[in-house]
Formats: sequence, structure tokens, C-alpha cells
Amino acid sequence: MEPDVIADKIRAAIPDAEVELKDLTGTKDHWEATIVSTAFEGKTLIQRHRMIYDALAEEMKGPIHALTLKTYTPAQAGS
Repeated sequence: MEPDVIADKIRAAIPDAEVELKDLTGTKDHWEATIVSTAFEGKTLIQRHRMIYDALAEEMKGPIHALTLKTYTPAQAGS
């Protein structure tokens, strides 16, 4: 799966998200995503991850086999 498609899906659900993707295996199905958004403020880590998994629900059924998430507020990211 192309990284732009993944980033676009995340931004559709979280419009202010800054998304950085890293293909962990070179096969475009194992990804590490670093996401910074004000939408994460006041949310637990599990709530943040659910927001991303909800945005990528269809992709997680096939094109994406593994997804490692790093989710930060702008303050946590030093932005």
C-alpha cells in the first residue's frame, strides 16, 4: 500500500494530523507511523491508537499487515 494513501486516510479522520510513515520491510505492508495531532490531547494511548485503527479499518483487513504507531500531541512532539 502506498504511503500517500495511508496518510490521506489518517488526515481524512484527523485533519490536522502530521503523518510520517516508514516502510519497515520494503514490501509496503509493514508500516511505522508517527502521527502528531491536537486531536490526541486528553486522550489515552489506547484511545489515540483506536482513532488511527478506525481510520484505517479497511486497510488493516488486507493491504496493511502490521502497523506500529507513535502518537503525540504537538507539545509532546516538541512542535
